[in-house]
Amino acid sequence: MNLNQDQMVTLIVLIALWTIPWKGMALWKAARRGEKAWFVALLVLNTLAILEIIYLFVFAREKEELMVAPNNNIQKV
Repeated sequence: MNLNQDQMVTLIVLIALWTIPWKGMALWKAARRGEKAWFVALLVLNTLAILEIIYLFVFAREKEELMVAPNNNIQKV
């Protein structure tokens, strides 16, 4: 497939529009959870948001649990 310069720019912009929100959400969640290794991996590796999506929907949800607070209210951690 032969792309001209305008098509290449369009493709790069579309890829950026796809990956930046996913990377931002994944980095934010990893930082909030104190997961330094995940944060560095997500920051350094560029996988067209595949790693970020896997992190958000598999690993970040894996540890979410319901905890009972001292006043017996259930809150999500």
